[in-house]
Amino acid sequence: MGGIIWVIIVGFIAGILARLISPGPNNPTGFILTTILGIAGAFLATLVGQAVGHYGPDQGAGFITATIGAVVVLFIWSRLVASGMLRDYNR
Repeated sequence: MGGIIWVIIVGFIAGILARLISPGPNNPTGFILTTILGIAGAFLATLVGQAVGHYGPDQGAGFITATIGAVVVLFIWSRLVASGMLRDYNR
């Protein structure tokens, strides 16, 4: 149970940092979307890190790598909203 709470906390902080690093009009807002952004970034960073051999099969991404992954996910989100594939609920 403590592991899940830790993932949510790290995901939320990584999502906030990603939104601060890459501000824009198409960024997702709200606690839940920010947390999902950070968790998705950590998941992406873990997959890439394991694929290139940086992390072992039982290791996850670190905080900085999770933030970088969240910036990548945020960039993809912004491009999908700009192309019209996703709807921007902020407007």
